[in-house]
Amino acid sequence: MKLGVFTVLLGDKSLDEALTYLKSIGVEAVEIGCGGFPGTAHCDAVKLINDKSLIKEFKETIKKHDMVISALSVHGNPVHPQKEIAQKFHTEYEAAVQLASELGIDTVVTFSGCPGDSENSKYPNWVTCPWPDDFMKILDWQWNEVLIPYWQKTAEFTKKYGVTKIAFEMHPGFCVYNPATLLRLRDAVGDIVGANFDPSHLFWQGMDPVAAIRELKGAIYHFHAKDTKIDLYNTSRNGVLDTRHFANEATRSWIFRTVGYGHGEETWRAICSELRLAGYDHVLSIEHEDSLMTAIEGLEKAVEFLKKVMIKESKPTGMWWA
Repeated sequence: MKLGVFTVLLGDKSLDEALTYLKSIGVEAVEIGCGGFPGTAHCDAVKLINDKSLIKEFKETIKKHDMVISALSVHGNPVHPQKEIAQKFHTEYEAAVQLASELGIDTVVTFSGCPGDSENSKYPNWVTCPWPDDFMKILDWQWNEVLIPYWQKTAEFTKKYGVTKIAFEMHPGFCVYNPATLLRLRDAVGDIVGANFDPSHLFWQGMDPVAAIRELKGAIYHFHAKDTKIDLYNTSRNGVLDTRHFANEATRSWIFRTVGYGHGEETWRAICSELRLAGYDHVLSIEHEDSLMTAIEGLEKAVEFLKKVMIKESKPTGMWWA
């Protein structure tokens, strides 16, 4: 496994400055946001694919710092019911795929997206319960009329450019938010679909990431190292479906934390070990969204924590004691 960082938290620095700093603290790989919700601070895929000189400059900067690019990330909602919003995310996704091809990267990270409840909707409608029956009708329409057809077509485009892994981040608010929904889309579209596994989104839904990793063996294509702290008092009062603003840390049922501040070493050692058992030996990409710490402090604490728990060396070829 390699220690990586999702560089969007350093968006106030140039790519060269960000990589210089990351190299100095022991980071080996970077995940680059290139459109969609992650923004374009370090890479604008739409611009780069239309200007070969920008691609050359980008490659030279990465090579200068001897960094591995673990993935290009372009999280968005390309099935948004407002067509102009959906088209923007779709265009940025296609540009990310084309840029990945130019850079020799096989993984693009994104969201599945979430449609509305009909052709006439203005906003996404995330269904979370099966009753009243209206909700199941919405869910059936979303999956069979919108989501599956969109990703079947988009997967074919992706394959044309040699990108073999669409890594969906399982995130509430989108149709793919847990292992069952990830596997449902994978069954419909093919094994180009896999997970960008982020434990923080599973913790607050009440899942055990170790069990989820086991469930997704062979379908984990990328990994976000991010934690969540569950506030037991607030959760006991209100449950985990919390719509309070993220800035209201004291009253929320949960908040995102840097790794080690939501769950301890035992949990993260178990996660790293289960990843090894599941055949994942790629990058642990730190994503920092801890509102109690600055980006730099949270990142550096995460780096030091992960150095202690991640499994660095390749799987042993033999058991000398047996």
